[in-house]
Amino acid sequence: MSGIEARFTLARADFSLDVDLTLPGQGITAVFGPSGAGKTSVLRAIAGLERAAGFVRVNGATWQDDTRNEFVPTHRRPLGYVFQEASLFPHLDVRRNLEYGMQRVPAAKRRVSLHMAIDLLGIGTLMDRDPATLSGGERQRVAIARALATSPDLLLLDEPLASLDAARKAEVLPYLERLHDQWDLPVLYVSHALDEVVRIADHLVLMDKGRVAASGSIDALLARSDLRLIEGDGAAAWIEGTVADYDAAYHLLAIDCPGGRFLLPGSSRSAGTRVRLKVQARDVSLALEKPTGSSIINILPVRVIDTRNEARGQVVVALALGPGRIFARVTRKSADTLDLRPGREVYAQIKGIAVVD
Repeated sequence: MSGIEARFTLARADFSLDVDLTLPGQGITAVFGPSGAGKTSVLRAIAGLERAAGFVRVNGATWQDDTRNEFVPTHRRPLGYVFQEASLFPHLDVRRNLEYGMQRVPAAKRRVSLHMAIDLLGIGTLMDRDPATLSGGERQRVAIARALATSPDLLLLDEPLASLDAARKAEVLPYLERLHDQWDLPVLYVSHALDEVVRIADHLVLMDKGRVAASGSIDALLARSDLRLIEGDGAAAWIEGTVADYDAAYHLLAIDCPGGRFLLPGSSRSAGTRVRLKVQARDVSLALEKPTGSSIINILPVRVIDTRNEARGQVVVALALGPGRIFARVTRKSADTLDLRPGREVYAQIKGIAVVD
């Protein structure tokens, strides 16, 4: 039976956890929420590091069932766990750190070779280095490779980028995308950074005060304005698309999305490459008629779904773009002048330089 089932209750003096989750048995599921929401507690309970009351089954294998008094200890669960800090053995070089991970698994059960883990994380040149000589990004890549070397049935990543600066995060994220695209392995990824989550995850679990506020495909949850994932100055939408073409003369990528085609600056990519575009609400303007003679090259027909008043006389407008959604932030005066009521057909103008992939 494919999938992850996790039902837990856990009570502490200042916190309680009560979750009931059914998650995909492959791909990356992000566990997202503010500090103290219970994200790490969920991972620790699944790993058996936190003795919560409940039930855990991973792709048909039962790891815990309190109704039958079954509990598989952590060291016998086929999982890999990467913490916020890399936790490499300081007295071992990179190669021996990886070999230690591999030795946890009997040879007959190894599905991941050392070469596969090294290649995926791009750490071939680091094999003879000591952990103390590595950058933060390099240490996390080694830690993920070591976890993969255990041939896990489930990989748990607990805020692996939280201690890194922006440059180091940018270094590691492409390797997490490769993990998503190239390996058929369920991953639970804890984060409180929505940009990270949207870039790599397929499924989203939204945690709040030890409870599951919502769970579903990331695109479906991001489109729900009631969850308020898109509020504030960072309000944005993420759109799935594929590379259609590249204009070398203007260094422009053409990205086909369900609601139309985007043009944005970038370097050449192979046609068919999957991308996820971030469109910030503050970079979207609206017009009743299709503008002409404009420097803005992305002008797409959209339909108003709803509006939400925010502080300082601003309005966030939810817009249907094909089957998906984008958002625009406008003044309340503009919303009234354009009569931005549900069902209204308008045009969204989106600067190519503002779209991030």
